[in-house]
Amino acid sequence: MMTDNTPWHQNDDFWHALAPIFFSPARWEGTPAEIDHVLALLDVAPGGTILDLCCGPGRHSLELSRRGFRLTGIDRTKAYLEDAKSRAAREGLSVEFLQADMREFQRPEAFDAVINLFTSFGYFADPADDLTVLRNIHTSLKPGGKLVIEMMGKEVLARIYRERVWSESEGIIVLEEHKLEDNWSTMTNRWIVLDGNKRTEFNFSHRLYSAKELELLLLQAGFSHTEFHGSLAGIPYDHNATRLVATATK
Repeated sequence: MMTDNTPWHQNDDFWHALAPIFFSPARWEGTPAEIDHVLALLDVAPGGTILDLCCGPGRHSLELSRRGFRLTGIDRTKAYLEDAKSRAAREGLSVEFLQADMREFQRPEAFDAVINLFTSFGYFADPADDLTVLRNIHTSLKPGGKLVIEMMGKEVLARIYRERVWSESEGIIVLEEHKLEDNWSTMTNRWIVLDGNKRTEFNFSHRLYSAKELELLLLQAGFSHTEFHGSLAGIPYDHNATRLVATATK
């Protein structure tokens, strides 16, 4: 049962309503190319252990498993995990999918690499929780292990920002209203989802990071080396960047 005090990211209705958009057929089809880029950034050999933090229905976990990696996928949304397990079973893939809060999950020196993709960072009201997540990742990596984290960077958003926008995908129309707050540290969002005759409204927010701010946080969490790119393809993080992609080494 949801209450007014329940954080938006714990609202199963939100994740259910937007699943057809977040995980559209086109996005699934683009997964192999994304993983090609991720592996180039990670430089980890098949057979290595990878943690997919905020794995959703297993889009990246399953592709990595197909390529011979040993995967653990963590998410807080039970329905997504059940979907991921069903997909893995149909293909005969061995993937460990677990329901857990990323502020709490850690497995000391268990993974060669950790991935956190598709702006799955900065959800929590307390900024200290972001540092906790990165410290958990650092603890879970083997010495020399790498993290790849991918999100919408503050610099990119400044170039493309629009207060209102609408989109249509899989027959679902989404009307979005955005507001920048706290000196560009947070973006609050109001989304109206029109699915046939059903109208649903969601309000949520996430913390924004520049490359420098994220670099300082990664170093504070204990990482020894960081690099930044403007997409998963590894382009420079400059005026042509489309995303903020960081690699960090333990």
